[in-house]
Amino acid sequence: MEEAEEITLVIMAISRVLVGMSARALAGADESLTLTQLRTLVVLEDCGPLKLVGLARVLGVNPSTAMRMVDRLEGAGLVERRVNPENRREVTVRLREDGEALVREVMGRRRAEVEALVARLTDEERAGLVPGLRALAGAAEEMGLVGRPVTGDAGDRLPFG
Repeated sequence: MEEAEEITLVIMAISRVLVGMSARALAGADESLTLTQLRTLVVLEDCGPLKLVGLARVLGVNPSTAMRMVDRLEGAGLVERRVNPENRREVTVRLREDGEALVREVMGRRRAEVEALVARLTDEERAGLVPGLRALAGAAEEMGLVGRPVTGDAGDRLPFG
């Protein structure tokens, strides 16, 4: 097996593990929300208020799909639409307090699972993993796959997606 193929297979396998962690974290906080809806909340938490077209662009969906997502999240009391004070014809979408609290809870649960996984590695394994993961995160940034930088401070995190 070629090295690139092996790397791809390992990343795909760990991706499934991480999606499972995210699903468990979400189910523990709110069983009615989907992972896609959570991703929308996380994008709004990361980026702040966005116009619908901007939200759709970051999510990689068309505006009508983003509008339906916002409709559901607004109905659940997690986001709200506001008229843009700088241009009254535009509406922005922002997180409400309940949405912020849900993102914090889910991310806290997810972080705890990731920390437990990392704790199973030896110091040497952890040290060897960091440069490769930073390189992978940098490549994702270069490809425009993330909404904000992920290779800076330890507090940075990828948007959900």
